[in-house]
Amino acid sequence: MALLHRATLRPSKLDLLATWLPGRPWYRGPAGADVVSRGAYRFDDPAGAVGIETMLVGAADGPVHQVPLTYRAAPLDGAEEWLVGTTEHSVLGPRWVYDGCADPVYAAALADAILAGTGQAEQYFEVDGRRELREPTVTIVASHAGVLPADAREPVVDEDVTLIGTDSVELVVVRRPGAGAVAAAGAVLSGSWDGQPTTVPLAYARPR
Repeated sequence: MALLHRATLRPSKLDLLATWLPGRPWYRGPAGADVVSRGAYRFDDPAGAVGIETMLVGAADGPVHQVPLTYRAAPLDGAEEWLVGTTEHSVLGPRWVYDGCADPVYAAALADAILAGTGQAEQYFEVDGRRELREPTVTIVASHAGVLPADAREPVVDEDVTLIGTDSVELVVVRRPGAGAVAAAGAVLSGSWDGQPTTVPLAYARPR
């Protein structure tokens, strides 16, 4: 379960991504263009310390890009090159925003979603002491369950995907879902959203 705050971020997540995305090798779109959200889904951090959100974004007329993000209250050691930016959360204070592919908490959550079929976290707002469900904007489904991998190592960017290696499997994050991406053999996480009515591969796990 993800308990969300009705809060403001300065700068906003989309403002951070508008600056950060044009420098990624897998980004397809003009620099300086406004970035719009197509949807998002969240995973749970069992420790409750790290926010995990995957955003589907792009320029108004461009392809959809998948950007896993993690939100932390302090810098993540050794992940400087994966820092998207910092923002001020009106409730939680300063937040360090990372490309989740370099964050071991995201890697564990992604593996759990693909291989154990845990799915996405239900999202709630707390209003006047009551919890109100926030309807998801992305629907995800895993193909089948399997054995969870060991700790993740440094991710590698390979054109249109990002690879997260572990001792037992390789996790693959599709950066431009719906743009002809086809998952290889293995357990697959697929999704659909407004404007993409059929499910397409978002990520998958393949044996090493």
